Amino acid sequence: MPAGLIALALGGFGIGLTEFVIMGLLPEVAADFRVSEASAGWFISGYALSVTVGALVVTAAVTKLPRKSVLIGLLVLFIAGNLLSAVSESYSTMLIGRIIAALCHGAFFGIGSVVAASLVPASRKAGAIAIMFTGLTAANVLGVPFGTLLGQNFGWRSTFWAITLIGVVALAGIALLVPKQDAAAAKSLRSELGAFKSTQVWLSILVTILGFGGMFGAFTYIAFTLTEVSGFASTSVPWLLVLFGAGLFVGNFMGGKAADKALDKSLILILSGLVAVLVFFALTASSPVATLVSLALMGGFGFATVPGLQMRVMHFASSAPTLASGANIGAFNLGNALGAWLGGVTISAGLGYTSPIWAGAGITLAALAVMVAAGAAARRTVAPHATDQHAADPNADDRHTTYPNAADPNPVSAVPAGTADVGSESREAAAR
Repeated sequence: MPAGLIALALGGFGIGLTEFVIMGLLPEVAADFRVSEASAGWFISGYALSVTVGALVVTAAVTKLPRKSVLIGLLVLFIAGNLLSAVSESYSTMLIGRIIAALCHGAFFGIGSVVAASLVPASRKAGAIAIMFTGLTAANVLGVPFGTLLGQNFGWRSTFWAITLIGVVALAGIALLVPKQDAAAAKSLRSELGAFKSTQVWLSILVTILGFGGMFGAFTYIAFTLTEVSGFASTSVPWLLVLFGAGLFVGNFMGGKAADKALDKSLILILSGLVAVLVFFALTASSPVATLVSLALMGGFGFATVPGLQMRVMHFASSAPTLASGANIGAFNLGNALGAWLGGVTISAGLGYTSPIWAGAGITLAALAVMVAAGAAARRTVAPHATDQHAADPNADDRHTTYPNAADPNPVSAVPAGTADVGSESREAAAR
């Protein structure tokens, strides 16, 4: 395995840790800056919104530059943002640090995936991209709980100092181990914008925003729910987050498998399951045992949507997928921001620490409704093709009936420089 892949994976680990570890430390950060839970939630919402902007704007701005140089520059941005967070003495300074770190997020994963593929022979490109994205998965399964534990025992700033150090090591690894990369070929912005003429692209992006927003609406304030409702000690939060991380790891893998077999049906079933899990969690949050089950299932069903949603956007924007794919990655983070904001509103309204879970269930239900409508519209559009296909192969499953070309024969080219973040991870994991 090329050593450069390890450096890329370490960068992905640090970036994933930056995004998610704040959730386990939110009570400590809010108390330190003497702000409300809803105000502290902007450390999550602000980050997510900045990733949305960076995934499109930053990537578009650097596509003509050498890729290795861009990755190094992005990690410098990442280090600066986390260093500012570590030394911040005010709420506004901390928020600026989060925004700076977030701007590199989308572009790093998009360009990094292209670089990872270039380090290995053609027959191993998808596997190389998957290795890079194991960093993001590891950040959720291991990094977040241990980062939370570090912050609770040595102060939350110690976690951001540790993330800064990870960024420095990753930068050195990329500088030393990744070969020089040429700039990407220039793309026609007009052709990329043409993909947004598809109603299905917009419907898929809307499902992404609502579906991921529902899960994040519940998860953003999970530390408060676990301690104030379920009765767990704050020292237990890091270990409880391991359950959530394990759930998302399994859900990501299983969601990819399901999407390969029946894309729209799998998304409808997964979103239905997520609604059921969130309602169950809200009703039983006072039970420690039920909470353990809910955490694992929420992670599983929540992240099981990711590969299918990314695949769906890629299919309907197949003629020019770069910008649409980047937009969907931004949509995941826009959903994060929506969920965090709405959860904060419900808490500020005095509805209690289970109210974000109820809000998440409502948002997810809206995602399910849009997905059902989108699937029905897609079936009507391709009905003539479906009839012909079933005449030739009556055993063809519904995914291939509805999306005859959804299985991309060239997975590397399907992960363009504009693609980023967890959606890319999931699609490549599914393809592997």
